[in-house]
Amino acid sequence: MAETTFTPRDYSLVGRDTKLAEERGLANADWYQCKISRARLKELMQRRDGPAVRDTIIWFGIMIAAGVGGFLTWGTWWAVPCFLVYGIIYASSSDSRWHESGHRTAFKTVWMNDVLYEIASFMVCRESVAWRWSHTRHHTDTIIVGRDPEIAVPRPPDLWGIFLGFFTLKRTPNEFKEMLRHCVGNISDAEKTYIPESEQPKLIRNARIYIAIYAGVISTAIVTRSWLPLMYVGLPQLYGSWLMVVYGLTQHAGLAEDVLDHRLNCRTVYMNRINRFLYWEMNYHVEHHMFPMVPYYNLGKLHQELKDQMPTPYPSIAAAYREIIPALLRQAKEPTYYVRRELPANVQPVTTPQPA
Repeated sequence: MAETTFTPRDYSLVGRDTKLAEERGLANADWYQCKISRARLKELMQRRDGPAVRDTIIWFGIMIAAGVGGFLTWGTWWAVPCFLVYGIIYASSSDSRWHESGHRTAFKTVWMNDVLYEIASFMVCRESVAWRWSHTRHHTDTIIVGRDPEIAVPRPPDLWGIFLGFFTLKRTPNEFKEMLRHCVGNISDAEKTYIPESEQPKLIRNARIYIAIYAGVISTAIVTRSWLPLMYVGLPQLYGSWLMVVYGLTQHAGLAEDVLDHRLNCRTVYMNRINRFLYWEMNYHVEHHMFPMVPYYNLGKLHQELKDQMPTPYPSIAAAYREIIPALLRQAKEPTYYVRRELPANVQPVTTPQPA
């Protein structure tokens, strides 16, 4: 039953709920982990260059082929499918590459992770320094209100904003505003809570590099009097980001806030081979959050080890959305509502810690 009164949550990182999270013991807290032998976990945490090198070559190969096809067919209808593929690879699947290389788990060789991370960060329109530290906090305080800077769907949800997200009509302009702000050395109080002071000059430097690249592409488009340069850099965010949102909303939308058990605030969704390639196995999202140092190519194996201790996985993306859409519509009217994930009968959830 809906509560008669609702006090809006403060999702900022320097507000009322930040202090409340600290008082309740939710900040930098210990999270529940399913049981797995130390030897098996160590085996699954082993990184290798081979799988990520192979997948990255295929990924770039598809994007280059689609881009060349778009160039050769520009001005005809054949360019449409070429840029549809290019946009999905560039603006949607770059998200999972950004994610895994940011964890430095995709490759065994550190510099390979860092190179891919910088490239994918630009492609997905995220400043690499700010988002590396933002994502670190996201894993430390997952969906803890006042602590997690990456809560994509606050309550009540902004349904119109979610729709605009499929075309990044809200996120991308905001990202550009952040880049411009960082270009002049303006770092917000919220950012200072998770970006170390030693990293802040790198943040400013990279923001200036990003803006210089975008300025160069826009200038080229103006000089050549053609939209074609922007079809490769800039506009893919508009026409190719929709699949990233489709994947991303399955992660946490509609689930519990302020819990210390990833089984209650993350989803694992079974996907076909193509989606798993594009998403780099992030559909095993409970497993990833519980053991974030396991490389993406071992998450399926980790899932098999833990599934008896986990909620029932969603059998498909469509099945996940049959839960997500009604949940968000209900939260728009009843912000205290959330989906309660059912654990196996012999497994107990971790409750929220109480103040000492």
